[in-house]
Amino acid sequence: MLKEFKEFINKGDIVTIAVGLIMALALFAVIESLVADIITPIIAAIFGEPDFSALTLDIGDGVITYGAFLNTVFAFIIIAFVLFLIVKGYNALTRKQEEEAGPSEVDLLTEIRDELKK
Repeated sequence: MLKEFKEFINKGDIVTIAVGLIMALALFAVIESLVADIITPIIAAIFGEPDFSALTLDIGDGVITYGAFLNTVFAFIIIAFVLFLIVKGYNALTRKQEEEAGPSEVDLLTEIRDELKK
């Protein structure tokens, strides 16, 4: 059983997933800092409040803190937009590298086959 576990851990897929998870956590910290330290103060300058958590609605004995929900929604939208920009930039970079690489092996073999048929 220990041998099987060792083989499972040493597979490339597990290592790749672990590295991806660690990178995602590091990226999350960067994006969270961007939201908290740069974008939220800009929103505070525009709306006059640094935080919407003070916005509440009293219903009887209960209090609905819709401001905290708005904070979460704004943070989600900003994080989603930053990730969109990162993915868009990555896709543009990989597309550019693929174009610079030239024709693929399949394309070259197809050309050779077509030339041999002639």
